[in-house]
Amino acid sequence: MAGSKTWKVGLLYVLAFAVLFVMVFPYLYMVLGSLAPWNEVDRKLIPSSLTLRSYEWLFQGGEDVVPRPWLRAFFNSLLVTSASTLLMLVTAVMVGYALSKVKFKGRQWVNNAILFQMFYPSIILLIPLFLIVRYFGWYNTYWAMILPKAVNLWAIFMYTNFFRSIPDELIEAAKMDGAGHFTIIRRIVWPMSRSITTIIFLFLFMERWVELLWDMLVVNNEKMLTLNVLLAQMFGPYGGYPGPMYAASVLLTLPILILFLLFSKNFKEGMQFILK
Repeated sequence: MAGSKTWKVGLLYVLAFAVLFVMVFPYLYMVLGSLAPWNEVDRKLIPSSLTLRSYEWLFQGGEDVVPRPWLRAFFNSLLVTSASTLLMLVTAVMVGYALSKVKFKGRQWVNNAILFQMFYPSIILLIPLFLIVRYFGWYNTYWAMILPKAVNLWAIFMYTNFFRSIPDELIEAAKMDGAGHFTIIRRIVWPMSRSITTIIFLFLFMERWVELLWDMLVVNNEKMLTLNVLLAQMFGPYGGYPGPMYAASVLLTLPILILFLLFSKNFKEGMQFILK
């Protein structure tokens, strides 16, 4: 009996490591490809030596014929993603609190409209949003990449459901002490939602960081391109440079990996709430 149980546990470990290897191998291959000599990229699984030539090539702007601002594109992505994620978090907290703790006429209708919009194909709104951007004169500006992404319905839905789990008596007690809605959000609701905020922040940051279509649509100034757009353009004039392409891909995934490692503890706590 004990031997059978040990065999099953060993089989589970083998399957777990096999799944882990399948998931991690593409990233390891990408990292090795970015560090491999150019004549060994996609030719050897493990390079004979490691070099930073691909990263140096990116930071120097690529070929002299068609120089590309890779480093600036990285900071553009960081700026746009950070600003958009911050705005999405703020609006989601405000709207989620209002829908869960503030009684007003039409609250259920707004909640149902948000649920309906979540299942609505977002690409249908692409042209109307683009026309709005052109109307306000935001085309080819950072505002065009930030403001239209300032609201995320999934984040609103998550905060609304989490805030409903907070006892109404706690909110009423704070009101009796003279606290307004913004004070309650800042001192009670926001600190209590730290775990779920980590989940929402990571997903929003990751979703905005990998955005491609919208950034390609509203910006064509090379100095304002995000790393995703520049990486997509690499398949054209730089299609013969797989090493730098892997290096740019590593830079693209690096912030997400760092954030996950920093907030892994809160991520696990937030996932426990979601799976309840």
